[in-house]
Amino acid sequence: MILAPSILTADFLHLGQIIETIDKSEADWLHLDVMDGVFVPNLSFGFPVLKQIAKVAAKPMDAHLMIVEPQKFISQFRDLGVRILTVHYEACAHLHGIILKIKEAGMKAGVALNPHTPVESLTDVVDELDMVLIMSVNPGFGGQKFIPHAVDKVQRMKAMIDQKKLQTLIEVDGGINLETGKWMTDAGAEVLVVGNSIFEAKNPEEMIKKMKTVL
Repeated sequence: MILAPSILTADFLHLGQIIETIDKSEADWLHLDVMDGVFVPNLSFGFPVLKQIAKVAAKPMDAHLMIVEPQKFISQFRDLGVRILTVHYEACAHLHGIILKIKEAGMKAGVALNPHTPVESLTDVVDELDMVLIMSVNPGFGGQKFIPHAVDKVQRMKAMIDQKKLQTLIEVDGGINLETGKWMTDAGAEVLVVGNSIFEAKNPEEMIKKMKTVL
């Protein structure tokens, strides 16, 4: 199981310390939630903050773009050193072309699905994907309640991937804790994005270790 702490709900006054904690921990990736206030009703952080994060982050950066027209920024994320770039199915009129551009830029390509979007929407592009991100909350805000229907979506996505004999990873984001994380890994998810459960813990590094052990 790959654990990708999301800094969305972390204390940005101590961002450097938070990145250092993640780097020292048993976490596998660093998850970056980028929001534009258009595709989702919230803003997170832009390139000035991302550049500072990239200077100090040792873990592979996993960027989740909750923005319109993500194709405009592919080269900027590549230049930051982002390893995996995920765009939303719902935000891309020409999804296949954007996936190819991400891969041509030297990054792994992911596509995220909102809670209302069926996994079958990816039937014709899943062969090109390195990862599918199943949203288990409505995107835009951290700390939301887990949507149980996401378990069924992960199972269906896993069945599609297995049927095609692909190596595509399944990532889950939203409301993940020790209980819901277990549901998701049992359903077939390989990557868990975790925010509140880590950064609201008294000892985030110990919580990361516990999640890696239990899940």
